[in-house]
Amino acid sequence: MTGGPARQSTLAHWESYWKGHPRIEDTYSTGGRLVREIERDGDVGGRHVLEVGAGSGRDLLELAQKGAIGVVLDYSPASLELVRRQATERGIPVHLVQADALRMPFRDGTFDVVFHQGLLEHFRDPMPLLRENARTLKRGGRAVVDVPQTFHLYTVMKQTLMLFDRWFAGWETQFSPHQLEQLLAASGLRVRRTYGEWMVPGLAYRVLREVLKRGLRVSLPLEPRGPSWWASGWNALRARLAGQRWALYTSHVIGTVAEKT
Repeated sequence: MTGGPARQSTLAHWESYWKGHPRIEDTYSTGGRLVREIERDGDVGGRHVLEVGAGSGRDLLELAQKGAIGVVLDYSPASLELVRRQATERGIPVHLVQADALRMPFRDGTFDVVFHQGLLEHFRDPMPLLRENARTLKRGGRAVVDVPQTFHLYTVMKQTLMLFDRWFAGWETQFSPHQLEQLLAASGLRVRRTYGEWMVPGLAYRVLREVLKRGLRVSLPLEPRGPSWWASGWNALRARLAGQRWALYTSHVIGTVAEKT
């Protein structure tokens, strides 16, 4: 990943993060949204699927378990070791590749699906990464790009911590739905749809959990369980908002699915 001379997201940031989070159960999941969006375009069985900048590799492993021919690419040995350990424990075949996401060691048109989450925002110039994604896709293949959404309190918190050089990832940005769609179109892909997801549990709980863990050594659950009526009501509201374009601008994260034509 590349950045400016002062603050940037580096290999050291990610080695430190993943060495400090060796248990997948201690990190927040994507809530299944990437797997959901990939499967909306058909069964993954027998399809070549690449996750770039995989982190924990949780989504790719789920797809591989469903029959995808899964490949994980990351430049962090600690991240790849976490994925390898999970794959071995669960008996899931997966190919691990340590390489630069801007110069991937794959031929043109190798994959049916290329996806990443929590990656694009760490590149000050996102176009080389997106063009490399497009290069490795087959005709008719899909790219799924998942990023933080601009208009959210999470962005305010993140930018404030970055000012004091306290953000765990060093440097990152964020995107509006329109910006993300424009970038994918400029990379030569055809935008199919954009989705959004809200932060669960909410930002206030996540901040409180970190404060108590670091300051008082008190561990709250990663994802607390509320009453069943609250969960069902929240899920119903999310389902109603999911088809509304304006609701994307209230989401914590957004993603765009684009096709190579």
